[in-house]
Amino acid sequence: MWLLFAILSAVFAALTSILAKAGIDGVNSHLATALRTVVALGMAWGMVFLTNAQGGISSISRKSWLFLILSGLSTGASWLCYYRALQLGEVSKVVPVDKMSVVITLILAFLFLHENVTAKSLAGAGLITIGTLIMAL
Repeated sequence: MWLLFAILSAVFAALTSILAKAGIDGVNSHLATALRTVVALGMAWGMVFLTNAQGGISSISRKSWLFLILSGLSTGASWLCYYRALQLGEVSKVVPVDKMSVVITLILAFLFLHENVTAKSLAGAGLITIGTLIMAL
């Protein structure tokens, strides 16, 4: 099931980039990010209430709160930078560079989460890096 959701995530991320580039013309990138965030926030809380998950808030540990808040700040910073990059550059060049996050994630997962690095993941990261350089130049 994770693969289906990952594919859907990729499709929606692609649509996000195209729709954002079409909508950001003549709009301050920070304002555009804020509007996008309000919509995403509404969807997220809608799913919480639709699935009746709101009761779990009280059982979230301090550690989880800390890392979720830091993750939210990181997401916000990413979105602000992403929208500014979209406003200044071509989608076909911005998106591949943004997707270098896959390579950076692999490195951080190895360093901080002690996940295994395999020959396959190294080869994939290398190909992503080469592909990004080719597409961005």
